[in-house]
Amino acid sequence: MASIFTKIINGDIPSYKIAEDENFYAFLDINPNAKGHTLCIPKKEVDKIMDLDEETYLGLMLFSRKIGKAIEAAIECKRVGITVIGLEVPHVHVHLIPLNEMKEATFLNKIALEKTDFETIAAKIRAKLQ
Repeated sequence: MASIFTKIINGDIPSYKIAEDENFYAFLDINPNAKGHTLCIPKKEVDKIMDLDEETYLGLMLFSRKIGKAIEAAIECKRVGITVIGLEVPHVHVHLIPLNEMKEATFLNKIALEKTDFETIAAKIRAKLQ
């Protein structure tokens, strides 16, 4: 059965897309730690990051770096944190989280955003990719 992320890639579930190419997809996390919290995923559905073939792994890291730089330019923060945990969805995903405080990296303190907030944040990040 397709993961929720595969359903997002296929357009079966809506997302606040940041970027997409033939192999990867980036979108805002709908349960974010901070404004601009973004997920980068390979389109190939693989459960664990260490199970990715080397080309996909390296491509995901390069794609994530590009998105991270756009987040850093668009969202006021001290830095963009990167983490790969992978317990909640069986599909490799890189979390890019704008950080100002350590609590934003813990996944214990979530923030609530409205649809318009997500749309505005996504547009700001996309604009920095141009």
